[in-house]
Amino acid sequence: MKTKRLIFFVALNILFQFKINCFAQQVSTLDSFNITCQRSFQKNLTSGRDIIVLNRAYFEKTAFVSIDDILKYQGSIEVQQRGPAGSQADIIIRGGTFQQILILLDGVKLNDPLTGHFSGYVPIPASEIERIEIVKGPSAAMYGAEAVGGVINIISKTFFNLKKEKSKTILLGATIGEYNLLHTNASLLLTNKQLNASISATSNNTDGQLLRTKNRGYYHNNLISGSIHYALKKNWSLLFRSSYDDRDFAAQNFYTTFKSDTATEQVSTWWNQLRFKKVNKKNTEQFDVVAKKTTDHYLYNSLSIANENHSNAYQFNYIHQHQKNDRFNYLIGVSFDRKEIVSNDRGNHSNNNIAGFSSCVYNYKKLNITPGLRFLYDENLGFDYLPQLNIAYPLKHITFRGGVGKSIRGADFTERYNNYNKPLVKSGSIGNPDLVAEKSWSYELGFDSHFSNFQFNGTAFYRKQNQLIDFVNTNSNEILHNQNLVANSIYAFAKNIKWINTKGLEFEVKYNVELSSKTKLSLLSNLQFLHSTSSDSIPSYYILSHAKFLSQQTLILDMKHFNFSVTSLYKERTAQSAPGINAATSPAYWLVNAKASYNYNLVNVFVSLNNIGDIQYSDLLGSKMPSRWLMSGINIHF
Repeated sequence: MKTKRLIFFVALNILFQFKINCFAQQVSTLDSFNITCQRSFQKNLTSGRDIIVLNRAYFEKTAFVSIDDILKYQGSIEVQQRGPAGSQADIIIRGGTFQQILILLDGVKLNDPLTGHFSGYVPIPASEIERIEIVKGPSAAMYGAEAVGGVINIISKTFFNLKKEKSKTILLGATIGEYNLLHTNASLLLTNKQLNASISATSNNTDGQLLRTKNRGYYHNNLISGSIHYALKKNWSLLFRSSYDDRDFAAQNFYTTFKSDTATEQVSTWWNQLRFKKVNKKNTEQFDVVAKKTTDHYLYNSLSIANENHSNAYQFNYIHQHQKNDRFNYLIGVSFDRKEIVSNDRGNHSNNNIAGFSSCVYNYKKLNITPGLRFLYDENLGFDYLPQLNIAYPLKHITFRGGVGKSIRGADFTERYNNYNKPLVKSGSIGNPDLVAEKSWSYELGFDSHFSNFQFNGTAFYRKQNQLIDFVNTNSNEILHNQNLVANSIYAFAKNIKWINTKGLEFEVKYNVELSSKTKLSLLSNLQFLHSTSSDSIPSYYILSHAKFLSQQTLILDMKHFNFSVTSLYKERTAQSAPGINAATSPAYWLVNAKASYNYNLVNVFVSLNNIGDIQYSDLLGSKMPSRWLMSGINIHF
């Protein structure tokens, strides 16, 4: 399907929906609640940012198994999955690379020091998520390195709010499907006047579909999480979470396109987060202490020696917010990060980062101005400063917004030292310890409008990146540290690319239709156009893989006892091929999923069909994604 034909189809669909809306009841306008990941007392409409908020009621009705399934169909977010059910996925916002976004859990950074491939491993089950906030565009002034394309903040039920009524909620669920699929989940939430406590567990398992060899794309992913929110004296609260996440999965051709690659991988993460928080009428104070331990066991094939990687990440954050009046508030904070790795493949390394940051929100008549600034020192990056400015001007039915910001990102341990500690490396990707930090400036202009049942927003953005870090096919004779490489051979080498410029357009349309007092129809449609140019004649790997055109749609029919949803994704990108393993990424594909559920009292029964068209596709070259897959399940609330 050609892009022009697709745009014509979407336009006709929008016009048809608009005709329906003319006869429907009015619904609420754009969301106007506080955005948690803005780290300020600020409403969505006045933030000057392009923001998506996914409430639990929304994503529960769509066909998903993991958090990357939820994000995959959201506006202008490209999720490049290597395997199903959270085995592994690279999340991209506004082009760039998967390393250029931050994933947060209750406002605290999840990104793994070993590699950005693990950043999407969220250590809580979907049943514990209250909502997901997505802020597109640079956010480094508030959150530091890696927040180049945007921020995704996953907010848990326990940390979100202290529910003071006395209650006990139990959720049990099970899903079965083809290929011996069995997913189970259980959770318990206790609340009273002073304490909220929860414990939950999930287990996702399947033999998987056949891959390139006789191996199957299996996964055995298990997670247990416990958390408390306890009210102390004098408006203070104590919040704590501890969770253990273990993922064992087939990783064939996740990182290479070689025929000998029949890899398996096991990644285990232990997450501990402690927060003290004080809230009164004018001020908020918050202390966070976080410890994350990750163990990665990667076996390329049965004849190889496994890579054993052990990494630790420690964080300390302090934030103070003050609400001066209705027109002005400010925020100041400090953060400290330490990253460590012990590896038979990458060696033993550590890195420290310390930063101070501030922002304020000022309202002058209708003009809302949000400046921010971060000063940081990193052992690898040195000293730097990251300014940012966002402006919003709301009118009756439309809000105009704009922003500019600087971002920075240093290489992770994989980009610096991958295969660096081995005696002989015959092929694959090679780290580069001499990488310098990549820096970028981003600019955007956009608007949000609302008319009756209709909401529409559009954004134009431009990002100028210098010294961007990516892997490029390089002759070993051109690599400085080549003592363990084969002479005159080609490797994927981590390099600084002199410059890469990305420009794009994003459009989103929302409709909410009340067909009757018990029936609602919702439609969400997104379009994104991206174009990147580079100083290098040889294209780098991850920049090459991002979509040039992306279209996502979600339709939800919600009745008294019955729900039906359809999610679709259309993507156009640069075609790639690997003849050695008979693999290719097609220049375009269209993916459609559907889910139907029946709710009665405390019981929910559902059936879902993923990849209805049974298409053969890969998001990243060599990583084969599942074909059509039928699942059904039940959830019971007590």
